[in-house]
Amino acid sequence: MTHRIAIAPSGFKESLSAARVAEAIAVGVRRVIPDADLDLIPLVDGGEGTAEALALAGGGRLVPCTATGPVGDPVPSHFALLGGGGTTPGPLTAVVEMAAVAGLALVPPGLRHPGATTTYGVGELIRAALDAGARRILIGCGDSGTSDGGAGALQALGARLTDRHGRELRRGGGALHELEHIDPSGLDPRLARTELLVACNPYNVLCGKRGVARVFGPQKGATPAEVELLSAGLERWAAVLTRDLLPAVAPEPEPGPEPGPGPALATGVPIDLRTAPGTGASGGLGAGLAAMGARLLPRYDVLLDGLDLDARLARADFVITAEGALDHQTVRGKIPAEVARRAQASGVPVLVLAGTIGPGAQDVRAVGVDAYSAILPAPMTLVEAIGRSGELLADAAERALRIMALGSRLGERAGRYAPSA
Repeated sequence: MTHRIAIAPSGFKESLSAARVAEAIAVGVRRVIPDADLDLIPLVDGGEGTAEALALAGGGRLVPCTATGPVGDPVPSHFALLGGGGTTPGPLTAVVEMAAVAGLALVPPGLRHPGATTTYGVGELIRAALDAGARRILIGCGDSGTSDGGAGALQALGARLTDRHGRELRRGGGALHELEHIDPSGLDPRLARTELLVACNPYNVLCGKRGVARVFGPQKGATPAEVELLSAGLERWAAVLTRDLLPAVAPEPEPGPEPGPGPALATGVPIDLRTAPGTGASGGLGAGLAAMGARLLPRYDVLLDGLDLDARLARADFVITAEGALDHQTVRGKIPAEVARRAQASGVPVLVLAGTIGPGAQDVRAVGVDAYSAILPAPMTLVEAIGRSGELLADAAERALRIMALGSRLGERAGRYAPSA
């Protein structure tokens, strides 16, 4: 009997793309089951590799360019163009991957101070997409190295941010607590004729106890004192955005249940920039873009469109997914949790391979993960692990498959000697 196995991983940050992760896992699977029917489904979440993946899937192309990186220096970057004729009908669509210009991988370890990093380059990529003729722009949020609420992006697009003395605000989230006024009169007029869509994790909110500075600030290098400064700045940012950019009179939302993470993000109803789902995406970039009229969309509703993922998972005998770190954040919108949730609906078992396993990893069982395993066979440095990640993934997949085969043989043997009724 041919085994049908779906391999649907995310990429490993600063190491392997999702496609290369899937290929490495396939190598390990074939060592154990040479004739397996493998369906490789590399997945992206809006972070690293999103623009390239969507360009490949949609028959588009990558447009190279140079833009301002997160620490203020020019960096080589890109965006994707899809549609606008040819084999892909519809308006010309651009895919701007914020990680390609403001990602954590672009911030040198010694400069990881999220109070100083900026999304200015994201605005430059949006402007470049407009110059290329795009009238629909999808911004992928993920893997950010910033916490400026999207202030830099708005500045690059023409908004003027000033303090109480009328001076232009310096870049970075560390200055937001000094913000007094936003003048939107200089915003690129083409934005009013362009559909802006933000693919984001709906679990990420701008402010409050689970605000983005408190949850992700330490990962980006913020000290406890800096986290509080960033949190205060984002509170100020939300208040001034709401006053100066959002409509003065907002229509009342339709009566119904309290909205949660999901399609309710895209209703078009003006939102609470402090706490609405997705406003904290990429260090608060979601809030800044939403204030300009962008729609915040659950990322998998956008990024998995056209992959026929549910049907492909349902056809499999089992599924292997993977991510760099399996921990308490995984169930809050990471790819393994999304894959497991969809596979569970069809009763297909799921194995997760992870670079590291941290506190809260066991929570993934609640969303449909049947087993998980770290890929490291022995202690090693991060540099070595990143350099050997393809090899480690293949070996881990082989080990997992051999253990599964052993379990199957034990089950057969137990059945052979079970007493008859």
